[in-house]
Amino acid sequence: MQNKWEQNPSKLVKKFQFKDFEEALKFINSVGQIAESMNHHPKIVNLYNTVTIELWTHDQNAVTDLDFQLAEEIDRRMGSN
Repeated sequence: MQNKWEQNPSKLVKKFQFKDFEEALKFINSVGQIAESMNHHPKIVNLYNTVTIELWTHDQNAVTDLDFQLAEEIDRRMGSN
């Protein structure tokens, strides 16, 4: 089963698992570059080799098209690694 974004009323959430902390950190930095280029900044939580990303548009306190666009870009980056 493929790891998909879960949507609740106010956020998109997805967990990513890596072989170790170093790989997780590389991913976090990659997500940071994408987010900065889109001027849309997610909540990123890291616990050793697991990264949880939460997306929502802060000024609207809701999920918007921008969140779905960022989710697509993150997934695209994961596919290229």
